[in-house]
Amino acid sequence: MSDPTPSTPRPTPLAPLPRWLKRNVPLGSANHFTAKLIGELGLQTVCDHAKCPNRMECYSQLTATFMILGDVCTRNCRFCCVDKGKPKPVDADEPRRVAEAAQRLGLKHVVVTCVTRDDLPDGGAEHFFRTVTAIRAATGATVEVLPSDFAGNAAAVDRVLDAAPEVYNHNAETVPRLFRAVRGPKANYRRTLEMFRRIRRGSPGVQLKTGLMLGLGETVEELLDTLAELADAGCRMLTLGQYLQPLPCCAPVARYVPPEEFDELGEMARRIGFAQVASGPFVRSSYRAARMAGENYEV
Repeated sequence: MSDPTPSTPRPTPLAPLPRWLKRNVPLGSANHFTAKLIGELGLQTVCDHAKCPNRMECYSQLTATFMILGDVCTRNCRFCCVDKGKPKPVDADEPRRVAEAAQRLGLKHVVVTCVTRDDLPDGGAEHFFRTVTAIRAATGATVEVLPSDFAGNAAAVDRVLDAAPEVYNHNAETVPRLFRAVRGPKANYRRTLEMFRRIRRGSPGVQLKTGLMLGLGETVEELLDTLAELADAGCRMLTLGQYLQPLPCCAPVARYVPPEEFDELGEMARRIGFAQVASGPFVRSSYRAARMAGENYEV
């Protein structure tokens, strides 16, 4: 079955940023310690590159989501503000530095994501394996990986799984009708579902996690149908958060979803079959990931 015909989201006129999307920025020396350490080790975080609204909260708690394989992406997703273009060669020393940062921050749960590297034969899977292995050698932390779809390369997925991460996260991001319009022509919703099914069959001990952004023009019916398919594919951990347009060139916001609707959708997701659900305007795929990796997590 092929993906539906792409459809560009149709934004409606928006009022100023609603009150529930305004928050205080945590202050304190921990923010500076985390940022300084990341800079000292020459590392990248998705917190910075994705303009995450939770960055200062996470930094103040001495945690961050490491972004490996450089800071230039080979795809052109319309929701993302990470630089696009021709990436630099893979930094062979990066896994060691990520492990050192995790050790110095005292992390108990480490989240590692990446830019998409369609220029590499394995999409960067071996680099993921080496990074997780280095973290294991330096810390006693659990590890959550958030790779690309590796352009459907099953062997690349298997190589990441060889490192035995506790959580394998891959974000569906949006509903099938908006998938290609938001994620670009190289993404494939059915391929994402099949990847989850394959991991469930071959690595049943790995927790499968996914996340979607709301406010891009999806309907509730479309969202619930998508969640049902993702749950059926084996996902038991879910994040739902508000999409915020990071740059004028990115996809526009069609709607700001109120907190009470996020609460209702979270309950619906649990009834569909997700064991752990984080649903709220500021929720992101790795937000409070250490807590979510435990049991009975609620936002």
